[in-house]
Amino acid sequence: MSRIVAVAPALPEHVYAQHDITAELSGLLTHDASKRAVLERFHAASGIGTRHTVLPLEEYAGLRSFRDANDIWIREGTALAARAVAAALAAVDLRPDDVDYLFFTSVTGIAAPSIDARLVPQLGLRRDVKRVPSFGLGCVAGAAGLARVHDYLLGHPREIALLVSVELCSLTLQHDDDSVANFVASGLFGDGAAAVVVAGAERARELGLPGPDILGTRTELYPDSESVIGWDIGGTGFRILLTAAVADTIDANIADDVAGLLATHGMTRDDVGAWIAHPGGPRVLEAFERGLGLERSDLDRSWRSLDAVGNLSSSSVLHVLADALDQPPGTHGVLFALGPGVTSEYVLLRWAA
Repeated sequence: MSRIVAVAPALPEHVYAQHDITAELSGLLTHDASKRAVLERFHAASGIGTRHTVLPLEEYAGLRSFRDANDIWIREGTALAARAVAAALAAVDLRPDDVDYLFFTSVTGIAAPSIDARLVPQLGLRRDVKRVPSFGLGCVAGAAGLARVHDYLLGHPREIALLVSVELCSLTLQHDDDSVANFVASGLFGDGAAAVVVAGAERARELGLPGPDILGTRTELYPDSESVIGWDIGGTGFRILLTAAVADTIDANIADDVAGLLATHGMTRDDVGAWIAHPGGPRVLEAFERGLGLERSDLDRSWRSLDAVGNLSSSSVLHVLADALDQPPGTHGVLFALGPGVTSEYVLLRWAA
């Protein structure tokens, strides 16, 4: 087992009410009054009250090229990641040179050297820290990153690992794109980051730090779902690919997926006291509830996160985890998300005594 000992969410300083974002962005996406009315309906139905953006809202009108957006992603993403990592390590009195392994994920920008490499000298991480930068997992990467960190720590039980997620979704805004997918995305996604400190089993016992142990994980890649969600990458950057089939995919699979994970450990859904779901949007959360036979209150943390910051892609489920980190000893939890592929990832947790 490995143990999650700290989670530090981070958000950009600029925060706006959803209706203000709608008013500012609508003219950038369409000049058709009837289509603007459609956009306004989508934004109003998003379940979101506020979102954070890496730039002041009025600066998005001048953001036209992919290169300019990506340069901002590198600069501001590195700064936001550094803030999250520093907070996560400080929360458990660890130093940057205690970190042995760093898994970094983002799907809203690209860089070589990647942001994780830039964090090494900036934060004072060791030169021999093992780094794994990831691109393409999208919203599922918060859960998948935890699972892959856990896989590593099973073989290195005395080590400390970091999972770092940075998603600056606002920088992927496509001007003059009046597609339904872009209308939905422009009202759904926000900017944010998170850092998670995970200790191998022996190191966790040595440090005596509380937190949930990772008992097991499950990954599912659903066939014939490549066109359901993802990016169409071109000259203007990342153009959203998003369809209503996301909810259908959840409906068809989540019950069996979760039952399979729990059965491996001799458990059923009745044994789960904490559900930590990716707040992908109202339809996604409602599909999770239907598929798992849950009440809205069971996913209350995810609904609150959606309202407060929107969908932060891979960072979102980690923000929900931070809110759920204080549970009674012995509580079992399931953390889960889905993303392009379509891929889903499930992480089974148990809070240590």
